[in-house]
Amino acid sequence: MIERYTLPEMAAIWSEQRKLELWKEVETLSLEGWEGQGKVPSGVAAATREADCPSVEEVAEREKVTNHDLAAFVDLLGEKAGGEAAGWVHYGLTSSDVLDTAGGVQLAESADLLLDVLAALFETVKARSEEHQHTFMVGRTHGIWAEPTTFGLKLAGWAFELARDHARLVQARDMVAVGKISGAVGTYAHVPPEVEQHVCVALGLEPEPASTQVTARDRHAQYLQTIALLGASIERMATEIRHLQRSEVAEVREAFGSGQKGSSAMPHKRNPIMSERMTGMARLLRGYAQVGLEDVALWHERDISHSSAERVVLPDASIALHYMLVKFNALVRDLVVDADRMTANLDATRGLVFSQAVLLTLVDKGLSRDEAYRIVQGHAMRAWDSGKSLHDLLAADPSLGLGDEELASCFSLEKVGASARVVFDRLGDLNL
Repeated sequence: MIERYTLPEMAAIWSEQRKLELWKEVETLSLEGWEGQGKVPSGVAAATREADCPSVEEVAEREKVTNHDLAAFVDLLGEKAGGEAAGWVHYGLTSSDVLDTAGGVQLAESADLLLDVLAALFETVKARSEEHQHTFMVGRTHGIWAEPTTFGLKLAGWAFELARDHARLVQARDMVAVGKISGAVGTYAHVPPEVEQHVCVALGLEPEPASTQVTARDRHAQYLQTIALLGASIERMATEIRHLQRSEVAEVREAFGSGQKGSSAMPHKRNPIMSERMTGMARLLRGYAQVGLEDVALWHERDISHSSAERVVLPDASIALHYMLVKFNALVRDLVVDADRMTANLDATRGLVFSQAVLLTLVDKGLSRDEAYRIVQGHAMRAWDSGKSLHDLLAADPSLGLGDEELASCFSLEKVGASARVVFDRLGDLNL
């Protein structure tokens, strides 16, 4: 992932040196496991642990000879461990034992970080939802006025979706937090399961119950699909902000900093740039998810068609989503909500958004649904065409038999707020 969208916490997990340090830890823990089995002389694991970890530059230089990065690393680690340990490093292992087990640690750490920032976003959205539970606005379907709602209710829907995303990510985290030290083609022929158990317990991983030469790639596909779905959630919310910031609507807007420029040419512009950035980055995540699906089917016990793709998509998807969650949290926290504009836009509907309430009141008074619908629709179309209010047109129609209080009740925002209270009660009980 390019530096522009890389934040330091996730970058540290996926750095090349961090990867090498994890490789060394897997090699060392494997030797500890072998020592416990009485196969490797005592002190070999300690000597390996005390050795300097090969550097990124050293491995790259040796790889020019080996044409195999893990083999280059093993050669260097043996040399640095020296003495008796040099001959035991990587004993009984195959490359994927180290690669996939270290990768399981990176994926688990990435998921843990994503869960933390996702929880922070959830709390921000929840708090702003409760703040605006009585901030009335126009609800829209197909981009057209529908019925009154509140901005808080809109945000409540976001909060519940983020909670579902969190649950999915917890499950995906469990799926990828696995390791394997089962040797070539996963038969344990050259390394006993006790060594694997020692390594995985020490790293906080579960052993892959039936590995081939690799851990199963459906796990990685689930992780990437979960990331893509979370990105889609953020995109949905960002798209709503973009629509509400349009000049003709102008009900919310992204915070605009002192000295910020919205356009290089037009000084008046205040564009929803972060929301648009979220939309674009969500497209990346969907692409990464597709790669994860392509990597599930490998030849026989393994090939390396997945390897080159995973080197890109696993870190990049994690880094991109981390950036999105952190930045979108700040966006929601600082979002400017123009309640007066929301009220003005409600007033601009001339009461049309209350048409269903009138319809149901007429049904309650004994009219058939279709008859009531046609009556209200006729007045609504006249309101559209004449610019008059629906309330006034209905009040002027004595054939409806609606009294002043009865009619006023149909146009009540307070009724909308009271009926939506159940959602906020549910939200109040929701914690991650």
